[in-house]
Amino acid sequence: MTNRKKMVLVDGNSLAYRAFYALPLLSNEKGIHTNAVYGFTMILMKMLEEEKPTHMLVAFDAGKTTFRHKTFKEYKGGRQKTPPELSEQMPFIQELLDAYRIARYELEHYEADDIIGTLAKSAEKDGFEVKIFSGDKDLTQLATKETTVAITKKGITDVEYYTPDHVQEKYGLTPEQIIDMKGLMGDTSDNIPGVPGVGEKTAIKLLKQFHTVEKLLSSIDEVSGKKLKEKLTEFQEQALMSKQLATIMTEAPLDIRLNGLEYEGFDREAVLKLYKDLGFNSLLERLGEDPEQSREEQFEEIEVNMVTSITNDLFVSPASFVVEQLGDNYHEAEILGFSIVNQNGAFFVPKDIAINSADFKKWVEDETKQKWVFDAKRAVVALRWQGIELRGAEFDALLAAYIINPGHSFDDVASVAGEHQLKIVSSDEAVYGKGAKQAVPSENELAVHLARKGQAISMLHEKLLEELEKNKQLALFEELEMPLAHILGEMESIGVQVDVDRLKNMGQELTGKLKEYEKRIHESAGETFNINSPKQLGVILFEKLGLPVIKKTKTGFSTSADVLEKLRDKHIIIEDILHYRQIGKLQSTYVEGLLKVIRKDTCKVHTRFNQALTQTGRLSSTDPNLQNIPIRLEEGRKIRQAFVPSQKGWLMFAADYSQIELRVLAHISKDKNLIEAFTNDMDVHTKTAMDVFHVSETEVTGAMRRQAKAVNFGIVYGISDYGLSQNLGITRKEAAAFIERYFDSFPGVKEYMEETVQDAKQKGYVTTLLSRRRYIPELTSRNFNLRSFAERTAMNTPIQGSAADIIKKAMIEMAAKLKEENLQTKLLLQVHDELIFEAPEEEIKVLEKLVPEVMENALQLDVPLKVDCASGSSWYDAK
Repeated sequence: MTNRKKMVLVDGNSLAYRAFYALPLLSNEKGIHTNAVYGFTMILMKMLEEEKPTHMLVAFDAGKTTFRHKTFKEYKGGRQKTPPELSEQMPFIQELLDAYRIARYELEHYEADDIIGTLAKSAEKDGFEVKIFSGDKDLTQLATKETTVAITKKGITDVEYYTPDHVQEKYGLTPEQIIDMKGLMGDTSDNIPGVPGVGEKTAIKLLKQFHTVEKLLSSIDEVSGKKLKEKLTEFQEQALMSKQLATIMTEAPLDIRLNGLEYEGFDREAVLKLYKDLGFNSLLERLGEDPEQSREEQFEEIEVNMVTSITNDLFVSPASFVVEQLGDNYHEAEILGFSIVNQNGAFFVPKDIAINSADFKKWVEDETKQKWVFDAKRAVVALRWQGIELRGAEFDALLAAYIINPGHSFDDVASVAGEHQLKIVSSDEAVYGKGAKQAVPSENELAVHLARKGQAISMLHEKLLEELEKNKQLALFEELEMPLAHILGEMESIGVQVDVDRLKNMGQELTGKLKEYEKRIHESAGETFNINSPKQLGVILFEKLGLPVIKKTKTGFSTSADVLEKLRDKHIIIEDILHYRQIGKLQSTYVEGLLKVIRKDTCKVHTRFNQALTQTGRLSSTDPNLQNIPIRLEEGRKIRQAFVPSQKGWLMFAADYSQIELRVLAHISKDKNLIEAFTNDMDVHTKTAMDVFHVSETEVTGAMRRQAKAVNFGIVYGISDYGLSQNLGITRKEAAAFIERYFDSFPGVKEYMEETVQDAKQKGYVTTLLSRRRYIPELTSRNFNLRSFAERTAMNTPIQGSAADIIKKAMIEMAAKLKEENLQTKLLLQVHDELIFEAPEEEIKVLEKLVPEVMENALQLDVPLKVDCASGSSWYDAK
């Protein structure tokens, strides 16, 4: 038995902040934000696993006022208020620590750093090895031979370990001198002033010569540089005070003792309950693992038939069918194998045996053989690359789960099974690992994992269909999402041809424009600097050019896009910077980015459509994202010139719904004025301007129409007076009056907005015209901002979601029509309200009549749907 003693001390506030900002804003079904808790949990688990502490404590700040405020009232004065989305998670972090049986402590008038410093020194004297975890480099002053300070870097689990040697290597200083360094250079995050004009490099140089602030100040005459001498002389007291503020207290009056901080493991039931409450399904899976046993031993035994030759036992319907690949990019990923689970048992079919079997191909392509899958679209694509068409896939566990709960992200079969209390299959991460450690297990392990997936799909089939029926969403699943999965799979595998030479030429043109703008910006600034450095740009704009400061960040002046927009009319340099950034993004994201994802064997890009991602039901696309090519800028629109037909004598054909969301709003709200405008084929923005400004059609000016357009589209998104004022550059009062006049003119819209929010508060969700649901638990939040956002979401989702459903329905009917008419035309892309095809030139006339006819009749509304279409030699020309 070893006498090893290891103390782990954690800066709770610092790591909570780090976790909050490192992860996207996640929330569970109850509307509780969970990203900080989840990130904190990941850090905690890694610590426990790697450090194996015998003793542990997490320290928190007790309040805003500390003993340091007596020395300097403005200490930490510049800090922004903690986001309410983080504040609401702190009690859960503390509950998490209690469930893990980890001591936590805070002390009035002292900071977490002081608690940690005091305990670290006490533990050192008592023979402990000490590890401190924080995101704040101030704690590196505590590093000693016995104490290592671990500072989290990017993300949540990347850590840099500071020992005295590492501090010496990094700064050329001892840990004790970190306090002196802070005394000289100050610390903007804590509002410690330091000596103005002294940065990190100067501070280190001075300390290498004089060792401490005190010795430096008593030897100012020996300092080289007149200006620096003057600053040190003028700010002597400030330097000493700053050093004092930066010094961590190591003798704080704590009422806890080391022997009360033993760590003996977590309370399993309490952790399980908390994970369930917070919706941490992947972490629940991890808890399912017994350290003494392998994952598979926890499930019931499953007998897997290892197929060495194809027999008829495999082809009994219905059957769960698993097409297994590793990684997100299934266009490039190898198939690892197949599993078929039917009434004859569970079968694992190696890839080579399956692909080379005519019987297997015949079964996969047989429409009458009923197959249940997970992620039908992915399976369609994977099999098409092998020359096999998946038919008869009538149930997709992923799509069913997504329709039932669109707010949840389902990564694999295990995540859906876990959501429905089926503990039958491991997560893919548990089997394959993740990131660089991802690896394919032995064939036996793979066979068992795939068989369990097939079993889970079979068990989910009845459960999910019952839930869909209960929610009146069976038609949405069977008639919309399932057929669409096959169409999207075909579109992905067909891909879009790219003219590589043209794209490279565009890249060269953009590079030339970047240089032009760079030259102009430097001329306006009167000096050269790194335009891409927010710090350098901030100095130019707000110090040298003296532009008004809109917003400050921890590191200095904010130069974000919203800040620059507000400064547009203040200086000519701003317009150039905005253009420079836009062109830079076009170059890196859309030219260089596209060139990276062009498939060599097809010379096409094969974007992946995300069918089970957004809460509104809209499709998104990745690798590359073809829905976000910026088209406001002519250079952005020109990127579309690179997308061309794949065959000679063919053209690109684009069809776009005109103002579909406003037409859906007219239908849902039943507003007479809005319906009248669309029924009479009026320009709806002109009609809005007429009603709001009380003028005739001929009196509507361009400015009036622009304002009306902003309010029309703003209303669809539940815009506030603040949002409209920002869009139009008017005061909030003017914007509020504008919105009020709009609602006076369109009372049906106002009534719809109010009723929808009230209805959603009672039900907890809103629905689209085709019964797609979106749950919005934040509607009952006590947080005003959160509740306001939820109300806007409730107003918008039925409109945006219905528009998404309409174009999906149009895609299905369009695919059927192309087949029925025996046309060669291929549907390539869906970009929001637009469909893009490639077609032989001789079929264009047919499409000009057929496509609008199908799209305009996809769903009958109280107002007509309208489609504009055009063709050309590239996507750009088809406008």
